[in-house]
Amino acid sequence: MLDKSVRWMTLEELERHLWQAADILRGHVDAGKFKDYIFALLFYRRLCDVWDEEFEVLLAETGDREEAADPDEHRFHVPPQHHWTAVRKHSTQIGQHLNNAFAAIEDANLRLRGVFGDVDFANQERFPDARLEKLLAHFEKHRLRNRDVPPDMLGDAYMYLIEQFAEGAGKKGGEFYTPRQVVKLIVECLDPQPGMSIYDPTCGSGGMLLEAVQHLKHKGQDPRSLSLYGQEKELDTWAIAQINLFLHDIDDAFIGKGDTILDPKRYDPRAQEFTPGVGAYDRVMANPPFSQKVWGHEVWVNGDPFGRDVYGVPPKGYGDLAFVQHMIASLKDDGMLGVVVPHGVLFRGGAEGRIREGMLKADIIEAVIGLAPNLFYGAGIPAAILIVRKAKPAERKGKVLVINGDATFTSGKAQNHLTDANVRMLTDAFHGFVDIEKLARVVPVVEIAANGFNLNISRYVQTGADAEAVDVAAEVAKLHDLIAKRDEAEAVMFGHLKRLGYVE
Repeated sequence: MLDKSVRWMTLEELERHLWQAADILRGHVDAGKFKDYIFALLFYRRLCDVWDEEFEVLLAETGDREEAADPDEHRFHVPPQHHWTAVRKHSTQIGQHLNNAFAAIEDANLRLRGVFGDVDFANQERFPDARLEKLLAHFEKHRLRNRDVPPDMLGDAYMYLIEQFAEGAGKKGGEFYTPRQVVKLIVECLDPQPGMSIYDPTCGSGGMLLEAVQHLKHKGQDPRSLSLYGQEKELDTWAIAQINLFLHDIDDAFIGKGDTILDPKRYDPRAQEFTPGVGAYDRVMANPPFSQKVWGHEVWVNGDPFGRDVYGVPPKGYGDLAFVQHMIASLKDDGMLGVVVPHGVLFRGGAEGRIREGMLKADIIEAVIGLAPNLFYGAGIPAAILIVRKAKPAERKGKVLVINGDATFTSGKAQNHLTDANVRMLTDAFHGFVDIEKLARVVPVVEIAANGFNLNISRYVQTGADAEAVDVAAEVAKLHDLIAKRDEAEAVMFGHLKRLGYVE
């Protein structure tokens, strides 16, 4: 219920407030790390404010302070001696007190273990008390209880921060953030339904899992019926994902740590822990690292221990199709996957050509959606989305829908992006599965086979963005005409200069 005593911030005000916190640290902490400190403080502040909110509600109901503070009555526990208000009583060694609070909260809450990562505020040179005092005071300008800032709003603001940090991190930013509209496009194509299991094997900051939740919300369905799973190799990014899900009020998502190719994990609900192995899910979606050079070739060349190399071993220097095959192995028989790949996967020969041929002969590639260039942070090369389904509908068997989206985007100063209309156009094309002039074409697999199993998008669909055919003879004639005009003007100029005595 809306608390009339509190003036709600707009989303824009909240985003600006959080970004201003980052400004306090900017220049004092390594650019690649300072987001971790901001995220940790934001999360800590939110935990303490929500705990206070729950305490006051319980106290009003029971009148018993001890019962209202009982950890079993709360979604999570904040030890009182490590609460925000307790830390704020200290004017010295503030960083160490923050570290102690983070460790205590992780110890008190099994599911929050590791969320503060290796954040260390105790370095007095980097974080003198005066700077931390300013930073904490900034976070105190606005209370972050649920009734002040609903989970979806705080989650959206958190996603805004992730995007801002990704934009500033350049190439590094692509490791933890996929543009939301690209994520939305994949989710809209896969159309997850209530009760389904969703899995992202390279989940980054958790954006794809969250978009699946939003997808159901927008359709008026129950997102809590989804089962969400993921895995992330980078521990700092794993922590960002955990916080992201928590801030969106999602408690029952399970994110494993580790390398998806070398050490795949699946969640065992009985043991309530991750074990080595490959799970089976209704929808699998990911934006794996592009063309990873070190991905585990030395293991797969002797046979993948988890049996995922069904269509072959990718080349040593390109791990893209290892991730794709992991995702195929993680699909239920009636499941679907959507994965972002660089265009090279569509036409490169050698081992990748043989894997592509195997997948096409197995008739599991349902669609290829080419994306506009420069949509991803740190990756200017064009990318595409592969849609794979083990059991295609009868009317789609023996066919691949090729969609050329290279002209479907909105230009930006540093980055292009997809609008809602762009996403809708591409999504409608996928679900329609019919020929659309300059956008989509249903291509028989036999035609692709005749082209050497080459899936290069422009071979099948050309758009208005394609270069127009150049009439070389006409262009040469134009050039000769311009040269003649230039010579004529030059002769006139020298004639004038000669008459004036400047040249002989």
